Amino acid sequence: MGRVSGQTDMEGSLAEVGLSIRARRLQLDISQEMLAHLANIDRSHMGRIERGERNVTLLNLLKISRALSCRPSELLQAAGL
Repeated sequence: MGRVSGQTDMEGSLAEVGLSIRARRLQLDISQEMLAHLANIDRSHMGRIERGERNVTLLNLLKISRALSCRPSELLQAAGL
């Protein structure tokens, strides 16, 4: 079965969101494990979000942004979305 048109673009967007989360985390000098703890998200799941391997849900984006002391829109804007 072929790919749905535009799916690659969406996967690229997930990677960009993950990179924006990672950049903000590193800016605050906190570990991925600490961010996962603060956001109440499993550490391995957080790793997959940062690598763009998982679709971050709105609820998780809200948790992550709160843990990173920023607005979700800031993470999305940093991702170019």
